[in-house]
Amino acid sequence: MKDPLLVSLLLVGAVVVLSITMRYGAERLRTSPIVGYFALGVLLRAASSFDVVPLLPEQQVFPFLADLGVIALLFRVGLESDLVRLLDQLPEATWIGIGNVLGSGGLAFGTAFFLIDWPLLPSLFVTTALTATSVGVTVALWKDADRLDSPEGSTLVDVAEFDDLLGVLLMALLFAAAPLLRGADGAADGALLSTLATVLGWMLLKLVLFGGACLLFAWYVERPMTTLFERLHAGEGTMLVMLGVGIVVAAAAGLMGFSTAIGAFFAGLIFSRDPHTAQYMDAFRPLHALFAPFFFVGIGLELAPDAVGAIGGEVLLLLAAAVLGKIIGAYLPARPLQGSTGALVLGLSLVPRAEITLVIAQRGLELGPWALPSTIFAQVVLVSAATVLIVPLVLRPLLTDPSMRSSSETS
Repeated sequence: MKDPLLVSLLLVGAVVVLSITMRYGAERLRTSPIVGYFALGVLLRAASSFDVVPLLPEQQVFPFLADLGVIALLFRVGLESDLVRLLDQLPEATWIGIGNVLGSGGLAFGTAFFLIDWPLLPSLFVTTALTATSVGVTVALWKDADRLDSPEGSTLVDVAEFDDLLGVLLMALLFAAAPLLRGADGAADGALLSTLATVLGWMLLKLVLFGGACLLFAWYVERPMTTLFERLHAGEGTMLVMLGVGIVVAAAAGLMGFSTAIGAFFAGLIFSRDPHTAQYMDAFRPLHALFAPFFFVGIGLELAPDAVGAIGGEVLLLLAAAVLGKIIGAYLPARPLQGSTGALVLGLSLVPRAEITLVIAQRGLELGPWALPSTIFAQVVLVSAATVLIVPLVLRPLLTDPSMRSSSETS
């Protein structure tokens, strides 16, 4: 076989070309390209089993690019978060957001732990993963229907941002607690609870200190830094500096014991508070389009054939829990505020799972089978794929139906 590194580089170029092609093709079909990225990773994994290509997860190139993809994904989530608006809409967004997280998380845990009978830790990883929402999948539909700027559309964005913030916090808590819960098998004696409380308390303290450092950077460094590069006529290079800062912050989070995804999210928040940086979003989109697909391709590469082959009817139960948890969790608190139709559309819009869900699942898989076995990981990926494919088909007619629109407006 040829030099594996050179073959990997050849495949990197092929993935870049194919991923961009898939993205534009998905835009024409008004669907998400994420499933195509999964499929590309699965095909590369299958090719490695026939010695056509090297086993890419064992090479350095694709895992490194997948890590950059995670940073690009979460940096963009943080960058597009509007904390000021979220704070203004906090009462309504919090009420719906808490119901949304409790409904989706509670139904996911009950299905995984009690109904399917998975162990405690895998059930917790699945629960945490399925509380997150990928609003990017449905925002395009709301834009096409000219409803994103409506009160219902604003509520959707606010609740989704609340989901992102809470999902990142739950991810940090889970990663801190997982080593202590390993082997607990659901048992919780006094010593374990005391140790767990200590570790979580220390983790929260570090998270507050880390967040405080990011806040100080945002207040006193961010604007002078971007202004300096503007005076140097860096142009779009200023966006590269911002992304460089994001990578540094992500690495610092990793060194502190957090996930790099958490650091990238906080880095995005650093720049999100400054309206002046919004002009660089257009410059960031090509970088996101370059790196983000490698994360999803990496997910496909990690889908072991034996794990996929071992999937049974459990995945249908998990999919039902993923769909109903979001719909019920958002519908009940939203109905008094938006009426039946508005609450239903909101719940459906929150069903898709992608970025943060898959980051949590992938990090659990990296910890080992004690945290998230490959078979359960494969089921979470299939649930994610199903939600990003099915929900737009159901939601688009609801958003464009004049009768549904008028019913929502008068509720």
